[in-house]
Amino acid sequence: MGIGELDREAHVPEVTGAAAAPRTLAEALRARGDEGLAALLRARPDLLNPVPNDLTQLATRAGTRGSVVRALERLDRFALQTAEALAVAPDPAPYSVLLGLLTGDEGDPEIEAALPGAVALLREQALLWGEDDRLRLVRTARELLAPSAQHPSPTGLGPTVAEATSGMSPGRVQEIIATAGLPATHDPVSAVAVLTGLFTDGARMGALLDTAAPEALAVLDRLVWGPPYGEVTANPAPPVRWLRDRGLLLPVSARTMVLPREVALHLRGGRAHRAPEPTAPVLSVRREYRPQVVDSAAAGQAQLALATVEELLKSWDRGGPQVLRAGGLSVRDLKRTAAAMDVTEETASFWLELCYAAGLLASDGEADERYAPTPAYDDWLDLPPAERWALLVTPWLTATRTAGLVGGQDAKGRALSALGPDLDRAPAPEVRHRVLALLATLPPGSAADPETLFARLRWERPLRGAAQSRAEDPAARPAAPTDLRSRLARWTLAEAELLGLTGRGALSGPGRALLNLPLAEAADAGEPGGGVELSVAAGRAATLLAPLLPEAVDHVLLQADLTAVAPGPLRRPLADALAVLADVESKGGATVYRFTPGSVRRALDSGRTATDLHEFLKAHARTPVPQPLAYLVDDVARRHGHLRVGAASAYVRCDDDTVLGEILADRRSAPLGLRKLAPTVLAAQVDPASLLEGLRSMGYAPAAESAEGDVLITRADAYRTSVRTAPVPVPDGPPAPDATLLGAAVKAIRAGDRAATAVRREPAAPTAAGTLPRTSAAETLATVQAAAMTGSAVWIGYVNAEGAASQRVIAPVRVEGGFVTGYDHTADEVRTYPLHRITGVAELADDQV
Repeated sequence: MGIGELDREAHVPEVTGAAAAPRTLAEALRARGDEGLAALLRARPDLLNPVPNDLTQLATRAGTRGSVVRALERLDRFALQTAEALAVAPDPAPYSVLLGLLTGDEGDPEIEAALPGAVALLREQALLWGEDDRLRLVRTARELLAPSAQHPSPTGLGPTVAEATSGMSPGRVQEIIATAGLPATHDPVSAVAVLTGLFTDGARMGALLDTAAPEALAVLDRLVWGPPYGEVTANPAPPVRWLRDRGLLLPVSARTMVLPREVALHLRGGRAHRAPEPTAPVLSVRREYRPQVVDSAAAGQAQLALATVEELLKSWDRGGPQVLRAGGLSVRDLKRTAAAMDVTEETASFWLELCYAAGLLASDGEADERYAPTPAYDDWLDLPPAERWALLVTPWLTATRTAGLVGGQDAKGRALSALGPDLDRAPAPEVRHRVLALLATLPPGSAADPETLFARLRWERPLRGAAQSRAEDPAARPAAPTDLRSRLARWTLAEAELLGLTGRGALSGPGRALLNLPLAEAADAGEPGGGVELSVAAGRAATLLAPLLPEAVDHVLLQADLTAVAPGPLRRPLADALAVLADVESKGGATVYRFTPGSVRRALDSGRTATDLHEFLKAHARTPVPQPLAYLVDDVARRHGHLRVGAASAYVRCDDDTVLGEILADRRSAPLGLRKLAPTVLAAQVDPASLLEGLRSMGYAPAAESAEGDVLITRADAYRTSVRTAPVPVPDGPPAPDATLLGAAVKAIRAGDRAATAVRREPAAPTAAGTLPRTSAAETLATVQAAAMTGSAVWIGYVNAEGAASQRVIAPVRVEGGFVTGYDHTADEVRTYPLHRITGVAELADDQV
């Protein structure tokens, strides 16, 4: 809808007759109730930024290209097909014509039943206006969806006969109608009308096509469903020449012919689309399980997710890999992390991005920038398992960062790295919500068929996924769907399974609670959340998950082969202590730890004594301490600290001169640059840390000491970043307005519209239509004073301090000190205006007071 047309409409008195049809989109919006306006603003929140002054401005904004494109992208397939059919229909089009374009000549009861809903949706979103006998698409939508040579229509239809012959000579048009057996006319316009009448008359078109050769009909068959354009030679074949001479193909250039829209519709049986889709694809069930089985499987995955995150961040306790100059993790570091976690690189990317989104992992911001856990990670470790799980799934559900893109390329061909930039995809939260909500529509314990799920998502947003997939690299994941929404859905299914929101492909009880859906039977899953805050829903999900998680144990089972078996998740103090004393050998339902000389020495370096270790093992083992393990502890402890390393550059001292002689005689000590300073002291040319490592590699167990000669205790102090906030999701357009904002916006728009359309008394001097009469300062003062005395409203023109002019309707209550104070009907509040900024004033008509 053009701005000029809307502005002209704003100054036309409102038609109040019940039978009067709206002439513009602004009039159609003015005829709506408050609920209808609120529905429009809820569906298209971009129209609220800022709040329009009146309904004319709202209609203008609703017709802008950016807003219309966003609205079209959010239409489902049948609503979009309805809009596409209107774009190729006459403007305006009766409802019956629109129905015929969708059902064809034979009719379709399913489409007939679905079409009123699609029309109502388009009308609600201000993409369509007018009564059923005069349906109109907004001008911008028609321009976007109508067929043209540069932008073919999704319907596959071409231009009309009138459009295709607009540049054709009158003589050529007369030749066409003569060849088609039509009488000659006196002007090109009537000639085009006669030819159009032939092509839209089913009986006469059938008779004409009966005279065509099979080869000519084959040419039409290739063009009928689009694209309607075809290349021809300078001397076309006889079938093409026969079609061209009768106007069944019309030239658009020297080498290109087009099938007119009227001819294509006849050949299609009146259908604008080959396959209209009035109803959404049905979500089918792949397999059914008992809900208890699904919840148990999901709980196991949730427990594994917690262990995986803890393992990942614990491995980076002393500082993780360096940050690339362009941001993110290098391919080599990602491969190393995946190998350490024994997962694929795609899965490792997901866990890294999850920790980053949850605020547990960040870069330290130093000059030599590295990744490390944040202080929030320590707080996270202190929480119960179910609450820790909730703090992982909540940011995952709302995050726009998409781990599935890692390894692909952006629009400029640059590689996308884990934790790097350019991984945000605004539709990701919506797709995650929608996938889980669709799973919730199935009976509890039912796993959906993924292909039907992807088909449903494509039906719901056909334009959105296709438009955004063009910026992606389709070669990044060869087996994945090409449209972005389907790829996001595929990643969502895999990630939800890793997190324990689903079990065996079916939505779990905690997952249903996270969406604030009923636990026994899925109700309407179209709008997840149901008005309850996500944090509250996450708390409910954690409450449901807690009884399903295995209870933490405080003991292990020691075995004679220097291993310990944890029969379940260990309590926090025991898990931390055992991780220092032993190395994890295998993970699963029962974790296996192995004791080695290196792991025992690590415990001794942390300040434990041999006695402490024996007591620890006895206190937490349900089986007797095996003799080999006791010997291992004592043997390592006996040699631990026998040598002392300190800072000279570095030195080694030992009370046993024989040991120092063995070290000097060992060829492996040559890189250390050792020399004897005294019978019990060796000096080294390397730093203390390198000296410690070198002696340990030779089989000794030295201990570091301070400048005072005391043994240094090397505790496993974790390196942490400074306080970091989690990344903020990239919004997918303006946020949805709440009920309070909608009510206030509708009220303000109504008030502004009443002021803009109020009927004014004719001034004494004639003025241009729709302009404010200019009044002198004395006239302005006298008029507002009179209005304040009588309690009437006046129409004023006002220029603010920035020079912006506006028109307002105010009811003055006080005039003093060069200011007028009154109730502003436009802003719906009491305001004060300087008199010198009022450019003119006029009284309202009697019926408007």
